[in-house]
Formats: sequence, C-alpha cells, structure tokens
Amino acid sequence: MQNLNLPVDVDPDRLAKRRSFVDRMNGRFVEGEPDDRVRSVDSFYQRAYDLVNSPQAKKAFDLREEDTKTRELYGQTTYGQGCLLARRAVEAGARFVTISKGGWDTHQQNFQRLSNQLLPELDRAYSALLTDLAQRGMLEKTLVLLMGEFGRTPRVNGRGGRDHYPRARFVCMAGGGVRGGQVIGKTDATGSEPAERPGTVEGISTTLYTCLRIDPHKVYQTPTGRPIRLASPDGQVIRELFG
Repeated sequence: MQNLNLPVDVDPDRLAKRRSFVDRMNGRFVEGEPDDRVRSVDSFYQRAYDLVNSPQAKKAFDLREEDTKTRELYGQTTYGQGCLLARRAVEAGARFVTISKGGWDTHQQNFQRLSNQLLPELDRAYSALLTDLAQRGMLEKTLVLLMGEFGRTPRVNGRGGRDHYPRARFVCMAGGGVRGGQVIGKTDATGSEPAERPGTVEGISTTLYTCLRIDPHKVYQTPTGRPIRLASPDGQVIRELFG
C-alpha cells in the first residue's frame, strides 16, 4: 500500500527524529498561539504515525493473508481485490470504506462496455463482498451502499452510448439492518421519470444516517456559529427498508 510503508531511505529511527523536530517546531508555535482549535490538527498527524507504525494496519492491507479461493471469489481485478480489501479493513476496525470503480461514462459503445467489462467485474465483486460479509456474521452490522453519481439517458445517442441523466437512477443497500430482497419504486416504461414511490437524494442521506443510528436532524455549529446540518430537513426515511 502506498503511504503505509516507510520509504526505503527512511527507517524508524529517522522517522522518530523527524517527528521530534516537528514537535519542537510546534511547541514554539503553541507558545505564541495557545488555541486548542489550532492544535486539533495534531490528531491527524498522530493517526498517520499510528498507521505507519502499526503492524495490525499493515496486516489488514496485506492480501497475501487471504487464500487463493477467496481471492478468486472476488475476481483478480483491481475492483475485485479492492472489495476484498474493504472487507479486511472493516474486520480490522475501519468504520468507513470507499471502493471506487470508474469507467461508467459510456457516451459511446455503452452496451459492449457494460456486457464485456463493467458489469461482469462489478457483479462478481459485489456479490462476493455481500456473501463473504454474511458468512462471517458481519453483514448485519455493515451497511453496503452501491451507487453512482447519476443515471444515463433512456435514449441511445448516435455513437451507441448513453449520456448523463439526473432524473432517474438506482441505489442498492444491503446489510446494516435494512430488509433486503425489495425493489422500492419504479420508473415509467422508458426509464425517463419516476412513476411510483420516487426517492430523493435527501431521503437517501436521511436513511443512511438512520441506519447508522445517527440523528439525521442533528445540527452542528462551527466555531463562528454557522449551522451545519447532517442531512436536509426535507429528507424522508425510506421506511420500507426497516419494515
């Protein structure tokens, strides 16, 4: 993993000296600016040091710990192994993991790219992740969200592609206490508009916080008094997920 292991020319002793130097510099700064809010950034440096010096973190990111059968289950692709790495990170105590897969901007050759590359890779890795989490007894406490940025146009363009489309899209939720095996809402016959039980971005955010046992209506205050909402007050929880 990049940035998790020390560079070859930096051993632990040299890292300790660098940290000592930074601490001395910061000590002089604190004398002139004794503000806890300024010092709060030190917690991020501490986390970075902990990661670099942690054998447990290095082990969590070492896929050689997994047997060949498990690695094959996810697929020997960057995305597949990324999903496996996500499971290992959650096992090790990570509370939030993002797995990114690009290539969905199919303005041309949409159907070939989906059927030959994008969907087989996604289906294999996504199903493996859910199966693996369930078999390890982790799925009920792990919310898995599968989504993109927007939908695609119902009409195919002249290059055999589909363009950006904000009016209809999908979101998949699994685990985290939600009731699976459902399709909530549907579009019209052409996939152009929601026709039944439409969802909203605000509703998705509110539902996610509810799954995580976080009050979606909580409002934080910045040091200057600016209110920061976790989710829009207009968001409605998708109740069918908890029925």
